[in-house]
Amino acid sequence: MTHIKNYTDANENVSEIQRIEFDEKDHNHSHSKAVINRLSKAIGHLESVRKMVEYDRDCSEVLIQLSAVKAAINNTGKIILQDHIENCIVSAVKEGDNQAIEELNKAIDRFIK
Repeated sequence: MTHIKNYTDANENVSEIQRIEFDEKDHNHSHSKAVINRLSKAIGHLESVRKMVEYDRDCSEVLIQLSAVKAAINNTGKIILQDHIENCIVSAVKEGDNQAIEELNKAIDRFIK
């Protein structure tokens, strides 16, 4: 199955579209439902922050809510990272797949910036 991933490289401010081929069965993680729920809540929270800005709410209040959204996203990323290590990386190490470890290192570098 083909999945399209849009992202902007924060370092280069360049939008890219990547087509990623994978079998969904290979990417079945135990926390997927929890991650989806957390992301939905973060999206709703961010939408509320956008409305705060539209209605000229106090800047301090907006910053506090943005901080909460950032924390929610970071915590969701930690769950995804943990799931990835427990599932994908453990399998990759067993199979001697060093490329998966290199890709993990790149992903961690981007995540913590």
